[in-house]
Amino acid sequence: MYVLITANRNYSSWSLRPWVLMRALGLSFEDRVEPFARPVNYEAFRSFSPTGQVPALLHEGRTIYDSLGIALYLADRHAGVWPADADARAWAQCATAEMHSGFAALRNDCTMNVGVRVTPKPMSDALRSNVARIRELFEEGLARFGGPWLAGPDFSAVDAFYAPVAFRIRTYGLDVRGGQAWVDHMLAHPAMIEWERQALLESWREESHEEELAAAGVITADYRTA
Repeated sequence: MYVLITANRNYSSWSLRPWVLMRALGLSFEDRVEPFARPVNYEAFRSFSPTGQVPALLHEGRTIYDSLGIALYLADRHAGVWPADADARAWAQCATAEMHSGFAALRNDCTMNVGVRVTPKPMSDALRSNVARIRELFEEGLARFGGPWLAGPDFSAVDAFYAPVAFRIRTYGLDVRGGQAWVDHMLAHPAMIEWERQALLESWREESHEEELAAAGVITADYRTA
């Protein structure tokens, strides 16, 4: 049995990736939540992850850490993590790697918070460039492989890795033009609906994450449990 350790549903974009991937592929796992209790959780999280970070996957005595490491581990054991078509698979792997290593401005300026809506502060050039690249990727994937998922007719790891971006686009009202079709489809996936349901029920608040949210713009709606 897999044990997947994740953190707060509202905040933890890295946790969302393997969680939604495993749910979408129908993989059974024990769902263990370790909430962010302080700005730095390194020492507490070192009890289950060598990096002191989430997510972590426990399986057969192994600890598999980092969202990409988990995706690669699952791909060795289960069909459907990557598209079957060679061209779609190559594109999906490149786009996944780009998400994993890039888009720093999007991460920093538009912190993930599932349960709120924000009028963002004026975009920096770096954020404007990130959003333009996201739009380009989404439109390219849909046009090349026919949708409704980014790399074709079936959900795969590339969709999971951009799942936090779907929430960010909705939270901040970011314009991805033709890519919005994928965003809408992604947000309607049962796994995303379940993640959001859990996020809205969370009563946890972590000060540094809330400060990042306040710095991102003006909160216009907050649907989280008080």
